[in-house]
Amino acid sequence: EIPGNKVVIEECLVGFEFSLICLVHEDLVIPLEVAQDHKCVNDGDTGPNTGGMGSYSPVKKITPEIIEEAKNSIMIPMAKAMVEEGVPFTGFLYGGLMLCEDGIKTIEFNARFGDPEAEVILCRLESDFVQAILDVMSGKEVQLKWSDKVSHGVVMASTNYPASSTKGSLITGLENSDALIYHMGTKETKEGLVTNGGRVLMVVTMEDTLEEAFKHTYEEVNKIHCKDLFYRHDIGKKDM
Repeated sequence: EIPGNKVVIEECLVGFEFSLICLVHEDLVIPLEVAQDHKCVNDGDTGPNTGGMGSYSPVKKITPEIIEEAKNSIMIPMAKAMVEEGVPFTGFLYGGLMLCEDGIKTIEFNARFGDPEAEVILCRLESDFVQAILDVMSGKEVQLKWSDKVSHGVVMASTNYPASSTKGSLITGLENSDALIYHMGTKETKEGLVTNGGRVLMVVTMEDTLEEAFKHTYEEVNKIHCKDLFYRHDIGKKDM
């Protein structure tokens, strides 16, 4: 036996994952709209975990009551605990949470604005984001205004991601798309836009329903051409 040796047995969580990101300054916690990330590389949540293959917001299965419970039972207690331990936090507190049969469980915390959640959350925000951050840092309660529309985004990634990435593969068709397109791993060259990383593009649309946004996003994805890009075909399907 090794003195002080400990074994940690983790609970196997089964449920519906969602991301709750909050603006935090000491014990002031302002939740943003929830999103759901899709970590697995392949359709049907199969294959290795990635940085995220797509997301959408809001999440139908995560009601305002669930969000309020998560805020009060997980996010605020975490912020207060950091204050009490002498390490108060200011920034984005990311709660990777799961709705299980016996309540809301915490999978992980991150101290950043989650990606690819940020891409679908920010486009729904109608408030002045910089002013909101400044107000929170001044200790003020903030009422954020959100669009009622549903945002939906699909990541286009390099062949063999997450094991490897590509560089220099020509991307065409972006000019034909009316989507909001985030550049994650691209590079401008004399020949045109080329791949330059693992996750290369994220294509985002906003519609009145998740079903409409799902259809629109994939229509826009199909306008973009590159021999070394792939994507999941089922982002948001679990909530439809």
